[in-house]
Amino acid sequence: MNPYETHGAFSWSELMTSDPKAAGDFYAKLFGWKIETSDMGTGPYHLIKIGETSIGGIMGTPPGAPADMPPMWGCYVTVTDLDETVAAVKRLGGGVLMEPMEVKTVGRMAVIRDPQGAALSVIQYTG
Repeated sequence: MNPYETHGAFSWSELMTSDPKAAGDFYAKLFGWKIETSDMGTGPYHLIKIGETSIGGIMGTPPGAPADMPPMWGCYVTVTDLDETVAAVKRLGGGVLMEPMEVKTVGRMAVIRDPQGAALSVIQYTG
């Protein structure tokens, strides 16, 4: 199974934090991760790698986020049709916290919430 092509598969983990460099240093020492920094068009993005395989990322807290927002890990689930997934979330009683947006060289993503309020990111990768 390829998690980047399989609808419903968890495919990416991402940390949003006020100090991505310090977080990357911590996790690199803790788990032996390799951290590679690149620019995704919105500032530095720190890819988490095991060997040569990218498994996640670390990014800075975005501008405009609430000042008291704590650092947090988020998960991404692959979908084959992002627009249909967002429509289904609404039909099923959930909500959309961030409407679909383009992620340079990666695909399109959105942040949804289930009827109980839990947030989850969904992504349709470009292939």
